[in-house]
Amino acid sequence: MTEDEALVSRILAGDMESFRRLIKQHERLVAHMVGRIVKNTEDQEELCQDVFLKVYDKLKTFSFQSKLSTWIATIAYRHAINHLRKKRIPINGQVEWEDFKERFIDDGNLEEELADKDLEEHVMIYINQLPIHYRAVLTMYHVEGMNYQEIGKITDMPEGTVKNYLFRARNLLKEKVKKYLSTEKCR
Repeated sequence: MTEDEALVSRILAGDMESFRRLIKQHERLVAHMVGRIVKNTEDQEELCQDVFLKVYDKLKTFSFQSKLSTWIATIAYRHAINHLRKKRIPINGQVEWEDFKERFIDDGNLEEELADKDLEEHVMIYINQLPIHYRAVLTMYHVEGMNYQEIGKITDMPEGTVKNYLFRARNLLKEKVKKYLSTEKCR
């Protein structure tokens, strides 16, 4: 029996301390997933609580076909998207530069130029301008370290679509950054 299976088993047997442990282990993930989609801080806090209530209610249906963290991230992602749809809130979330700085930029020359604070701000603006699905896939892959299959399960997208969105998001960002750098060098 895996550690997650034992934890779920204890929770299902009524051990609330085990449920608190599950929350502690996954609160960052849930906050991250919700925070990337929902901008309002009060809504984020409420949604995170709702996600864990939903996790508790649905835990008996979890069949370990995926990792527990993937299942919880799926609930968080879908709950946040549904919240925006219900409230008719335009879909936009914020991404922080620190989340991407070390994991996304792999071009040595570009990395040196990104030391410029002004450029960091522009990159974050560009990331936040991406369509929600591109931004979500980019964040899950580069920040959360999820693989294509996990992202596909969370977003309910085929693996090919996940790869395509990731490719497009990277290309859009690289083009915008190159354009910004070329206009900066002309000044």
